[in-house]
Amino acid sequence: MSLARYTIRRLLQAIPVIIGILTITFYLANRIPGDPVRIMLGPEQANNPEMIEEIRAQYGLNRPLHERYVNYIFEVAQGNLGTSIHYNMPVTEVIAGRIPVTLLLMLSAFAFAIAMAIPLGIISAKRRNEPVDHISRVVALIGVSTPSFWIGLLLIIVFAFHLGWFPERGLVYPWADPESVRGAETRIDVLQMAIHHLMLPMIALGTLQMASITRIQRSSMVDTLQNDYVKLARAYGVSERRITWRHALRPSLLPVITIVGLGLSTSLGGSVLIETVFEINGLGRLIIQAINTQDYPLIMGTTFVFGFAFVIGVIITDLAYAYIDPRVSYGNAD
Repeated sequence: MSLARYTIRRLLQAIPVIIGILTITFYLANRIPGDPVRIMLGPEQANNPEMIEEIRAQYGLNRPLHERYVNYIFEVAQGNLGTSIHYNMPVTEVIAGRIPVTLLLMLSAFAFAIAMAIPLGIISAKRRNEPVDHISRVVALIGVSTPSFWIGLLLIIVFAFHLGWFPERGLVYPWADPESVRGAETRIDVLQMAIHHLMLPMIALGTLQMASITRIQRSSMVDTLQNDYVKLARAYGVSERRITWRHALRPSLLPVITIVGLGLSTSLGGSVLIETVFEINGLGRLIIQAINTQDYPLIMGTTFVFGFAFVIGVIITDLAYAYIDPRVSYGNAD
């Protein structure tokens, strides 16, 4: 089976998963106790039955649940996630305004994790059972065992309040207009301030990924270095540097790719906590706000985006195997 056919088959297999996510999210969101219309109107207008019924009709909340479900699935298939009750604007527009912030946080966290973890895993494997290996394993164990939000709070206390090196909250967007950013005059100033603000949340969100990747990279590298073809290369006098970077690194990255792909869901969940801790207006903080205001369309829309991103991440992980290891086959056993 060719890679193109395998890609199409995986995308088709993702459709029932997406429908399952939409179905579960729809029924759970609509079973939350309370009335989003009364929350939106506030205590002064919550006792006006005519206004409540008018708004419920406006958002279709007066229709039977099964009818709303069928209509919701039909609208999502056309790219319409509904209208936010709290913001009174299309859910897609609300989410589109927050996605770049969450993507910036996640991509920077993954870049930090990969840049730190792969060299650390390789060094740890090459110097197995030496002091540097023990230190690396202890650091990885602490990183895996510590919740992201706790790391974020610790970083704020040490580096923001006591040392004053980094801001404790907020985020300057790299794409922001310099005139709208206090203290910035040029685009370079904006980028410098963005990196300065991003440093602590990036480390807080990326530490767990870094620790997981380091452990997997070390184990995979140790196994690869013990293969027969590596021993044969050593017997022919190939240098250790060439064996490590040319022959051992590439096969050892297969488990790392799996961890990176599946870590996408962990990172999405972690972004909800990190954005809350650092008061960053991203997608994670938006879903908290949607739950607090019982904004059904926004809850379903943000959850759908999270689920869709996870499914796409898994598919990309599967496809990435072909580029790393040509021995991977997408055909049937025959």
